[in-house]
Amino acid sequence: MTYGVSGEIRSAIVEALGAAASAVFISGASPRERTEALGQANVILAWNPGTELRPGEFDHLAGVGLIQLVSAGADHIPFDRFPADVPVASNVGAYADPMAEHVLAMALALAKRLPEQHGKLARGEFDQHTLTRAIRGSVIVILGFGGIGQACARLFEALGARIHAINRSGSTDRAVEYLGTLADLDRVLAAADVLVISIPLTRETRRLIGRRKLALMKPDAILVNVARGAIIDETALYEHLRDHPEFSAGIDAWWHEPFGEGEFRTEHPFFDLPNVLGSPHNSALTPGAIVEANRHAALNVLRHVRGEPVVGLVDPQDYAP
Repeated sequence: MTYGVSGEIRSAIVEALGAAASAVFISGASPRERTEALGQANVILAWNPGTELRPGEFDHLAGVGLIQLVSAGADHIPFDRFPADVPVASNVGAYADPMAEHVLAMALALAKRLPEQHGKLARGEFDQHTLTRAIRGSVIVILGFGGIGQACARLFEALGARIHAINRSGSTDRAVEYLGTLADLDRVLAAADVLVISIPLTRETRRLIGRRKLALMKPDAILVNVARGAIIDETALYEHLRDHPEFSAGIDAWWHEPFGEGEFRTEHPFFDLPNVLGSPHNSALTPGAIVEANRHAALNVLRHVRGEPVVGLVDPQDYAP
């Protein structure tokens, strides 16, 4: 069972499921029809069931065997409202390719000082003396080495960069120069020319990057965050950028966004700083990306239906308050 989506998305879901399962779309359904569909559902497929389910509808999920998210992150999910024995899967890797392109674009723009030099030209200053930086030979630290992190690694490696990766398990099938866990974060931060943050927001990673961690980094390092704003201490990052003008940041994920709070705002004047490059949390949003993300999620549902291992299962304890 899934929620209101466009015709193109519906077609992608139905095509992915094939004859193995039927999809019931409940957009526009009456309360009685919704209740009946929920009572018969084997799987819930939604962006955020916490907001798409209505009050009282959580009581009808006893027969559900999987809640599959279309979103890659699970930090917005009210796990305490679901039956304790129902597994939840995030849509890991669904947005990896467009997000990796966005990361590379931000890193290159900052390494080549494009925002800064554009501003100088606009003021009539023709600065050919300030050197830009090369990605080739740089150490790219990727914090969170799932689908997004590995897609970033492929692009940076194509430019001759070296990859140091951090993930939860400390293991990966992909060859990298260095791989560690969060216990090794201090070590890799000190080596980073570029830090890519693509790790999920959990209890463990909330405000993970604060003053002490930023102080470990090179004075001219580049930080790119396409994960969640709350992984970084907002005040600490602003003050570090203000006090270290050679340090720069590409910020796609913000602390206060319309999706969660109804408005976009910052607690500090980031956009007054020449070493900041921002985007409105749209790193995943290229033409067709949402359709493909729904197809990706439906294929994970298909694994469940066939009794195959489901990808992206999350532990609710990681998100407990």
